[in-house]
Amino acid sequence: MKLFTPLAAGALDLPNRLVMAPMTRLRADEQGVPGALIAEHYAQRASLGLIVSEGVFPSAESKAYAGQPGIATDEQAAGWRTVADAVHAAGGRIVMQLMNGGRVTHTGITGTERIVAPSAIAIDGETRLPNGEKAPYGVPHALTTEELATVRDEFVAAARRAVDAGFDGVELHSANGYLLHEFLSPASNQRTDAYGGSPEARAAFGIEVARAVAAEVGADRVGIRISPSHNIQDVLETDADDVRATYGALLDGLAPLGLAYLSILHADPAGDLVQELRSRFGGVVIVNSGFGDVTTREQALALVEDDVADAVAVGRPAIANPDLAERWHGGHHENTPDQATIYASGAEGYTDYPRLTA
Repeated sequence: MKLFTPLAAGALDLPNRLVMAPMTRLRADEQGVPGALIAEHYAQRASLGLIVSEGVFPSAESKAYAGQPGIATDEQAAGWRTVADAVHAAGGRIVMQLMNGGRVTHTGITGTERIVAPSAIAIDGETRLPNGEKAPYGVPHALTTEELATVRDEFVAAARRAVDAGFDGVELHSANGYLLHEFLSPASNQRTDAYGGSPEARAAFGIEVARAVAAEVGADRVGIRISPSHNIQDVLETDADDVRATYGALLDGLAPLGLAYLSILHADPAGDLVQELRSRFGGVVIVNSGFGDVTTREQALALVEDDVADAVAVGRPAIANPDLAERWHGGHHENTPDQATIYASGAEGYTDYPRLTA
């Protein structure tokens, strides 16, 4: 079974091709510091080929959710050191997903004076504040060209902190409606400068961030995650020709960097779009097909065996089964994820899922 064979992804030597997808869990303290519970959670899943952490904010302004961990302070970095050490002690590999929430937040969450985005266009909806109340998303501040350099440098500093804290690499979150993804869509990016308008211009900022982060920590330790046509959080990508042109421009800009991997979230990983992007990237590609339905063992096996991708990322099965690699390799039964505790707190639905018994 090819899914359980080793894979070299840049500087990352994976013992198998089963990847833990990044999933928001909201179990850091009020200062965004990850504690012992988070370390235990990831260490339990060390037998997966690669763990990608939940999205971690690189600056206070980029925090998207109450309970989300950060990598903006020395205290947060020290907390992540315990996570990396625990995963490595258990024989695993882990990269940190760096996530600027962009307009998907509220000043009641960030504690800052504003929220930011490519353009001053609000999301139609509400978010939950730290006190549990819901509040409408506000109109974001459109980042100036000068401010974009600051945001880029925040990603760079966060990547350096992550690697210095012992992480094997970082993943840039350019998916699911957050800041880097917001730049790609004409629905959320209506700029008239060098970062808006054409597909090439909308792809420019993401390429700049990737280039700068790769220069800081090594391209072979940097991955990037995209979700073309996911149409989430008002980042709409409904014009097929524009999607192909925009993501083609993004991948053409990323390909020369020699990144460790490209992770693609898409409902049809075997389809023409994903396979074209895979070809244009020219390196290791991880796919994640679990939209409404959970990715099954049989689907994951087929995706790799049929050369649709080099590896497969799964979210909910990895949450519910700390020993998912062993279960899928042996064809054993699986625990069912409890959706009610995904975004909760404490050990329930986090570190208390049972392992296989002897």
